[in-house]
Amino acid sequence: ANVTVTDLEELQELLMVNIENNKHLVTGSVRAKVLKWGEDVTEFQPPPDYILLADCIYYEESLEPLLKTLKDLTGPDTCVLCCYEQRTMGKNPEIERKYFELLQRDFELEEIPLERQDEEYRSEDIHIVSIRRKRAVGPR
Repeated sequence: ANVTVTDLEELQELLMVNIENNKHLVTGSVRAKVLKWGEDVTEFQPPPDYILLADCIYYEESLEPLLKTLKDLTGPDTCVLCCYEQRTMGKNPEIERKYFELLQRDFELEEIPLERQDEEYRSEDIHIVSIRRKRAVGPR
């Protein structure tokens, strides 16, 4: 695959170290780029086939920018795989509930059941959700 890994500007050096340390596993290409949620994503077009979103649901102020970025990045055939650790402390349950409530305005969600996850890595408190844009309903 041709992969773009993203994070904030201050984490680009770490991304580059991780790419370098794992280059022996790469059969396609990997590049690191800055992506700040809520900002312009034209340099990431055309829409990717897959977006992997890992452990990004924890900060209430980031929900709207994250959702805007997902809407801007996804095309009709993009599959978003979102994994997150279910946290029970503080505001985390409320933030998760709000995220999925907002997400369902524009996306269809399917929770991947534990039995379909990798035996070695699955865990009761780690959830994986497959997310796709809702299909536009045209005039009849």
